[in-house]
Amino acid sequence: MKSLWNKPFGYKHVLDISMPLAVSMASTTIMQVTDRIFLGRYSMEAIAAALPAGILSFLFISFFMGVASYINVFIAQYTGAAKPERVASSLWQGIYFALGSWLVLGAMGFWLTPLLESGGHPPEVLKLEIQYFRILMLGAGLPVLDTALSGFFAGRGLTRTVMVVNMIGAAVNIPLDYALINGVWIFPEMGIRGAAIATLTAGAVIVSIYVPLIFSRDNEINFKTRTNFRFEPKLFKRFIKFGLSNGVQFFLDIFAVTFFVYMVGRLGTLILAASNIVLSIDGISFFPAYGISVGVSTLVGQAIGQGRPDYARRATTCALHITTVWMLIMGLIYLLFPELLLSLFRPENITDAVFADVLNYGTHFLLFTAAYILFDGTALVYSGALKGAGDVVFVMKSVGLCCIAIMVVPCYMAVEVYPSGPYFLWAVFTLYVVVLAAAFYWRFRGGKWANMRVIE
Repeated sequence: MKSLWNKPFGYKHVLDISMPLAVSMASTTIMQVTDRIFLGRYSMEAIAAALPAGILSFLFISFFMGVASYINVFIAQYTGAAKPERVASSLWQGIYFALGSWLVLGAMGFWLTPLLESGGHPPEVLKLEIQYFRILMLGAGLPVLDTALSGFFAGRGLTRTVMVVNMIGAAVNIPLDYALINGVWIFPEMGIRGAAIATLTAGAVIVSIYVPLIFSRDNEINFKTRTNFRFEPKLFKRFIKFGLSNGVQFFLDIFAVTFFVYMVGRLGTLILAASNIVLSIDGISFFPAYGISVGVSTLVGQAIGQGRPDYARRATTCALHITTVWMLIMGLIYLLFPELLLSLFRPENITDAVFADVLNYGTHFLLFTAAYILFDGTALVYSGALKGAGDVVFVMKSVGLCCIAIMVVPCYMAVEVYPSGPYFLWAVFTLYVVVLAAAFYWRFRGGKWANMRVIE
């Protein structure tokens, strides 16, 4: 009998699918972290502005990305059911959605700046937040289109392609980011505006690579990617039915983090900067684990398409073990080297006394991160498995309930009604992650997802 390592949907299979996605997400994280390091070294105001404006833009982009990302599940289930002709049809519905969302998001960049003004942040920070936000929103259709196009490969398990494309994007972004922020080589000094432009340029490069790969001669022969471009109302409606729930869930999850950041911002620039730095560091562990979660969605979707829920259970268990090892390693690093990690973001023009306060807050905030990191991994794996089977409505409702009851109301009360300080807010954040992990674990163990599917 084959060991669990070599069995279908066992450890090797999970690693083959998930690790390229984890590396892909890691490259995205590296782009974000280096962006924050460059901005942190540029000025304290720039790093204080980057995360609130970046999260607010991603808050709205996340809804459309969440919808578009569900194309991955459709393609995975059609692949498992051996229906290649439906793969291209699903892809095109995602492309149509992404192009439409671009127009909406671009307009929102100018409509929604009052939300930044309501944050109560210092004027010099607010000015930079608005600049960063508007540029990111003008190009916001790129990550949505990237999400839809990558599903063509990720849903079929060809995740190495996604990895390579994203690594190329990172290779473009990082040096351009440094050049545009600081004004080196032939580029003008643009500060936080340069960081936003570098991000959009990398997104455009990624999309421009996907297009010829997807619409190649071989893919036309196998999937009819060029000719099977019809808008199919029934398929599009089914995609939107499931995708909307996924989009709302993604939006609510990002909203919870956004609200947390804005409440922390009301406690002062130093606390906001320390929290922004720690959340940026936390992305180093989160995004690779999120890549594994996407891989689980793909494998569960393929297993459901094959009519093998036992394969889905096996893949989920193996993914949980892999994610746990990763999160334990990262948690240990956070505990052992907090000052080293935090010092990477130190602005060049800040005094030792001021940065000592940032280090003090940041070191304590990293303790909360280390406390919830395993639960974060558990929530990601089980939510990915549930979404891969089609149980996305439960995921959406769970995130919505926890967002309001555990994150928004307690954070608001702790800042505006009964001032409780930053550590209480971070304890609330930790509780939010723990409760979500428990909810998704309970739902998966119940097994209702095993009888679901999103395809006809």
